[in-house]
Amino acid sequence: MGKKNLVKILTCGAIAASLVAALGLTACGGNSNASPSAESDIELQIFAANSLSKAMEEAQELYTQQTGVTFADTQYKASGELNEMLAAGSYADIEITASKGTMDTAVEKGYVDESTRTDMFTNELVIVSKQGSNLKDVTLQDIASGTYTLCVGDDSVPAGNYAAQALSTVGAYEPPASEAGKTGKEISGKDGSYDGITPILQTSVGNVCKQAENGDVDLAIVYSSDVYRFGGVEIVGVIPDDTHKAIVYPGAVCKDSNNAQAANDFIQWCITDPDAQKIFQKWGFDLS
Repeated sequence: MGKKNLVKILTCGAIAASLVAALGLTACGGNSNASPSAESDIELQIFAANSLSKAMEEAQELYTQQTGVTFADTQYKASGELNEMLAAGSYADIEITASKGTMDTAVEKGYVDESTRTDMFTNELVIVSKQGSNLKDVTLQDIASGTYTLCVGDDSVPAGNYAAQALSTVGAYEPPASEAGKTGKEISGKDGSYDGITPILQTSVGNVCKQAENGDVDLAIVYSSDVYRFGGVEIVGVIPDDTHKAIVYPGAVCKDSNNAQAANDFIQWCITDPDAQKIFQKWGFDLS
C-alpha cells in the first residue's frame, strides 16, 4: 500500500471516529430532548404521622415538580401504628413520626437507619372546641375540674401521650407504677389512667378533632397544626410547653429502603429548601 493511500485511510478513520464520538455525546446529554435522568424514575414510599398529611402532600407535589421524583401512596397513621406496619414487613423508604420516643423504638428495632435520623419539625399542643363555642382561656386546671367533656388520643397517638403528660401536672392523669411520683416531661404518657375525668379516647388526632368539631365533646387536645389541617375547631387554650415533652417530628431512612440516597435527599430538602419551609410553616409546623 502506498504512503498517500495509508495517510488517506488513517485520516478518514479519524474523521469517522470523531463523528461517532460527537453523536455519542449528543445522545448522552447534548440534546435538550434527551430522556429524563434516572432520578425521575425513583418513587418513594413514605410512612408519616397523621398530623403531617396536608403539609406533606403539598411538599411532595412541589418536590416532584423540582426533581421528577414521585411518591407512592403515602401512609398517614398514628406513629405507633407506623412502627407496627414496619414490624409486620411493610415496605417504606422513609418514616416520620410525631414523637422522639416512637422513633427511638424504630431505631432499637432496626426499622430505620439511625445515621439518617433527623429532627424535622416541631409543634404545639392546644385545647380546641367547636367553632363558635364562646369558650376561651381554658386551662389544664379547668379540664381537671371535670367541668368539660374531653377527647384525647389513646396510647398509640403521640398527641395523646403529650396530653396525658400535661394532665398529670394537674393531677388528672396517673402514670403507671413504673413511673410513680413523676409527672409532665418525666413520664411517657402511656399505660396510665385518668383521674377525676373520663376522656373519650381516639386512635388518631383527626378523630379527636372531629369529636370537638361535631360538638360530641366540649374540648379536645390536639396539635396547633390540626386546626389548620381540619378546620371546624378553634383554639380556646394553649398548653404550656413545660408540662410535656417537646413535640418533635424525627424522620429517618428505613433500613430496607431501595432508594436510601434519594430518601435522605428528600428529608434534607424538607428542612432546608425555602419553598418547602414555607409549606410546612403554612400548615402550622415550625422547623426543628
